[in-house]
Amino acid sequence: MGLSFRNELEKYQNLNLPGIELCQKLDILIEKNPAWQEEALQHLFMLLHYMEEIDASDIDFGAPGAQSKIWYRVYGRKMPFPQVDTYSEIETTFLILSYLSRTQKEFFYTHKNIDFSLNIAFEHGEKQSRFRGDVYLERRFTAVNFRRINPKIFELEYLGFPKPILDRMDLNYEKSGLILVTGITGSGKSTTLDVIIDMNNQRSQAHIIIIGHPIEYIHESKKALCRHREVGVDVPSFAQGAIDSLRQDPDIIVVGEMRDPKTIATVLEITDSGHKSFSTLHTSSAIDSIHRIVAEFPAEEQERVRNRLADLLSVIISQKLVPTRDGKRIMAKEILSVDASVSAAIRNKNIGEIYQMMSEGKKAGMITLEQDLLNLYKQGIVTAETAMGYANNKRRMMQLLSA
Repeated sequence: MGLSFRNELEKYQNLNLPGIELCQKLDILIEKNPAWQEEALQHLFMLLHYMEEIDASDIDFGAPGAQSKIWYRVYGRKMPFPQVDTYSEIETTFLILSYLSRTQKEFFYTHKNIDFSLNIAFEHGEKQSRFRGDVYLERRFTAVNFRRINPKIFELEYLGFPKPILDRMDLNYEKSGLILVTGITGSGKSTTLDVIIDMNNQRSQAHIIIIGHPIEYIHESKKALCRHREVGVDVPSFAQGAIDSLRQDPDIIVVGEMRDPKTIATVLEITDSGHKSFSTLHTSSAIDSIHRIVAEFPAEEQERVRNRLADLLSVIISQKLVPTRDGKRIMAKEILSVDASVSAAIRNKNIGEIYQMMSEGKKAGMITLEQDLLNLYKQGIVTAETAMGYANNKRRMMQLLSA
């Protein structure tokens, strides 16, 4: 199966050209053969549409590692699906290039990687489906991951956050402070952040500015005015977009990810200016998040950063998606609500004491990951083995399960 003109493409398979040169050769073919491009796009859209049919979160294909197969991630498990066509490395490179715009191709040729968003209406008159794409090179050939963006925001109850925590995230209760959602890639950070944004969008007469790379879920303005600014399209960087937003009369500023010291410093600065700020980090616990932020800066600046964190941090949500007994996934979370004791521990370099504060802070809405995993185990949702496997503190998890 595959593309009808695959034989025409195969002559390029063995040219042994560097990856970008190979892409540029295929790009010329795309320009000369609009019918081939249209066919390739239809194949790409078919592969993406199948994600919705099987409720997949991600699709990966292209380059030698995929072995000509199409790989989908369903409920956390990534596997090839024999139900769809197979495509050679040269075909998948052609598929991917057929979608990218001229500007996107030039960026990819320079940086050998590009992130972007993709909107498709699979049926005429149907609401568009949204995907986040990442194109990269592997052994000369082009590979891609697409993540499906859920078309609907989960209800607030889905998060299972205690009321004291929801209040701290609500602009009507707290006008300023930094709220972080952390977790590894694929842990549902964006989903959680979108639910929190939607809560404020429904409740607050305010201005929400969202800076993303790329923009994923689009929040239609409800009670609040919502603006979306995409890095590389509307703003040059997270840091510059955040600084620019200070002149746009914001109440809430959402910085999609704190990737580097400059962005972290900027987020602290805009929060210090009296705004409510939200962002994400790739860390696996609340305590790791604090360590990571401080460690991003030179030793001579770390005390100053600790003091600012102690003053500005409001809430840290650290989460994982763990497999359930019925083969699906559920969020397990750790919640840190920064009060005077936590703030003092951060300022005085006693960050190790914060775990105990979380474990004893139920009235304030705090919980450790191990306590939340224990709750899921007691409810019969996850197994003891899953709880142990996903716990950060294995020793404490074993104690809880044995009590």
